[in-house]
Amino acid sequence: MKSYLAAAIQMTSLPDLKKNLVQAEELIDLAVNQGAELVSLPENFSFLGDEKEKVAQAEEIAYESEKFLKTMAQRFQVSILGGGFPVPVDSGKVYNTALLIDPSGQEVARYQKVHLFDVNLPDGNTYRESSTVMAGTELPPVYSSQKLGNLGFSVCYDVRFPELYRHLSYKGADILFVPAAFTAYTGKDHWQVLLQARAIENTCYVIAPAQTGRHHAMRYTHGHAMIVDPWGLILADAGDKPGVAIAEIDPLRLKQIRSQMPSLEHRVFA
Repeated sequence: MKSYLAAAIQMTSLPDLKKNLVQAEELIDLAVNQGAELVSLPENFSFLGDEKEKVAQAEEIAYESEKFLKTMAQRFQVSILGGGFPVPVDSGKVYNTALLIDPSGQEVARYQKVHLFDVNLPDGNTYRESSTVMAGTELPPVYSSQKLGNLGFSVCYDVRFPELYRHLSYKGADILFVPAAFTAYTGKDHWQVLLQARAIENTCYVIAPAQTGRHHAMRYTHGHAMIVDPWGLILADAGDKPGVAIAEIDPLRLKQIRSQMPSLEHRVFA
């Protein structure tokens, strides 16, 4: 692993597959032109709309999303994470699937979101992700790359479950992906502190691409795509508009922090 630039893309995805992929391509191009070698897209990057409409279009969304990721990775010669898109299952539901593609256009890692967002928020909004999404049943993978380091996977609501990230760090993760479509209401209080906590307690970099703004009806997301270093410092923040957060992933910084604060070596309970 060498030092390199990583990008966390921030989008305002809509209930329009084609428009979303055009927006994603423009932002990938922007990130690569700034030197990014690892590019990450947020949860729901290719479609963010009504849940029933998502399921009805899931076969097309899944096919076009995967084709898009492979085409972009090959075209720009970078690794690309698609942070979450629906993949149909026999039950009539979908898996919320994150996919990592290498510069040759090959799939190298896949994760199906395990924690589903079923909550009643104080602002009056109710979310029932499980009404259309099937929970994944396997712990997320850690993909080892000689060039990029050890990459651990998660999606959005997973960030509230620290045991998942402890598993990833136990498996050797250096970098934690947290692609998200975090609600505006919860994001203002919890998004940044949760990302910093996951970085600090696991002495890992966190790369968190995000959705921002209004998507449809009453669906608003928080934004602030971020890259956080293993000490918890925010290296880049995309604010509240579509754009890109870019920062250096530095193996020497990672080694230094883990040497100074060897908390992973002091764990008593596995």
